[in-house]
Amino acid sequence: MRSEGSATSTPVPPKGPVSSSPSPSSTADYKKVDAVQLLKDDPKVGAFVKKSLAKPCAADEYPVEVTYASLTGGKSPDVIVNVMTCADSVGIGSYVYRKHSGTKLGYDNVYTNEQPSVSAGVNKGELEVSKQTYDTGDKVCCPSGEDVMPYRWSGGRFVENHGYHTDYSKTTVDGATPDDGTGSEG
Repeated sequence: MRSEGSATSTPVPPKGPVSSSPSPSSTADYKKVDAVQLLKDDPKVGAFVKKSLAKPCAADEYPVEVTYASLTGGKSPDVIVNVMTCADSVGIGSYVYRKHSGTKLGYDNVYTNEQPSVSAGVNKGELEVSKQTYDTGDKVCCPSGEDVMPYRWSGGRFVENHGYHTDYSKTTVDGATPDDGTGSEG
């Protein structure tokens, strides 16, 4: 064993200025939105998704994820809403809302995707929509791959911007497949 000096509990003072991670200025002033009510009142949201929002999954928790981000260049952050199933959290709808005070809802639905296993988010200031792909026999936990499509805001709408597909391996590190009970799912 080699000794390189004594350990101390006194922290070493940092060299140079200390700065915290910057928070995005475009979303710093967001106002929380009642996403469930927004979806229920939106005529562009399909009946299947609205039915899944008829009651909470547990207690008063609905199967929605909400992200606030600047995607459309408006003064207020846009609202990305993902709706999932209660049982297995599979995406059943993704939506983007842009603030528009002249409408009944206060927001315009500027993007809708209700294909199963869809999920929307933001990556480098662009909308990124992913959809898991399944081969015959795949379990919900174990898709065969994923399609990812980035969209950029242009001319008042989202425009596709060079998507890609990833095939997932069905083999774990120890050579077992997730279905045979000898491997672990990750």
